Amino acid sequence: MAFIELSAVTVLFPIYDAARGSLKSTLFGSRAGSGTGGTVVAERGGRAVTGIRALDQIDLRLEHGDRLALIGHNGAGKSTLLRVLAGIYEPGTGSVQIDGKPVPMFNITLGMDMDSTGYENIVLRGLYLGLTRREIDAKVEEIADFSGLGSFLGLPMRTYSTGMRMRLAFSVCTSIRPDILLVDEGLGTGDAAFIQKAQARITRFSEEASILVLAAHNPSLLRQLCNKALMLEHGRITKTGTVDEVLDHYHGR
Repeated sequence: MAFIELSAVTVLFPIYDAARGSLKSTLFGSRAGSGTGGTVVAERGGRAVTGIRALDQIDLRLEHGDRLALIGHNGAGKSTLLRVLAGIYEPGTGSVQIDGKPVPMFNITLGMDMDSTGYENIVLRGLYLGLTRREIDAKVEEIADFSGLGSFLGLPMRTYSTGMRMRLAFSVCTSIRPDILLVDEGLGTGDAAFIQKAQARITRFSEEASILVLAAHNPSLLRQLCNKALMLEHGRITKTGTVDEVLDHYHGR
């Protein structure tokens, strides 16, 4: 069974030239932690290091059947947390233990090549997701059909619109059964007809996953897909509970 356990996870993005000029004045001219985004910090050891603490002492445990909603304002740390779970960001301090394969539904065109055809990119993206060539070959027809790109799949991806690229990448990503599904609502998939089709597939996809973590601002989507929630503010967890409890807290702040 899949599980996730984070213990005292902190992520700091250093700003190496913050000691000079107007950036320093901008950072320290206002109260650290005000507004949106992570907390501005100045950590002093042998030398001053200024940075943005995007996550601060995050403790989290998820097990099979958990569907977690991440709630918070833009810049609260939701996307950073998703990227830690996906293995994209390494925490500066703390520990991350994950059993199961995370499938991130963001940066979904990563590993694709603009000069390769759509069919070739199905293979490239599939390999990036950890599929074998045999597994990819077995899924090509289904991926091609779902994408709706038809003869464009024989053309280089540089000839595609942004929406077409997202359609192809989305079709590949959702062709496998995930252990851990990581979804950012900001995912764009093109025209309205395909978006509706994609939302139905995301729903089915999330039902098949052992664990779902969803960052979104849409209350109805959170209630539909999730059974628990946490609220992030300036990189810290400030509330946990049911989706309704955390949404009420968020909107009543």
